[in-house]
Amino acid sequence: MQKLPSRSSVTSNVVWQDLYQAALFETDPNKVPERIAQAEQAILARFKELFVATHDHIEEDQVLDDALYALHALRNCVVSDVTAA
Repeated sequence: MQKLPSRSSVTSNVVWQDLYQAALFETDPNKVPERIAQAEQAILARFKELFVATHDHIEEDQVLDDALYALHALRNCVVSDVTAA
C-alpha cells in the first residue's frame, strides 16, 4: 500500500510552485534576483522533504530539477541584461 503525502508536504509543494511562478513572471527587473532566491530556497526545502519521504517521488524530483535549471537560466539572463545596460 502506497503512503499518501502529508498535508504539510502538499502545502510545501504548492509554496515552491507559487514562488517559482512569481520569479518567472516578475516584471520588475530589480525584484527578479530576490524572487529567484526565494524560489530556490523553497525548492531546496522541498528536495529535503522528499529525501526522507517513503513514497515514490522520482517524477517530482525531475520537476524540481527542471525548475532549478530554469531559475538558473533566468538569473543568467537578468545578470546579462543588467551588465549590458
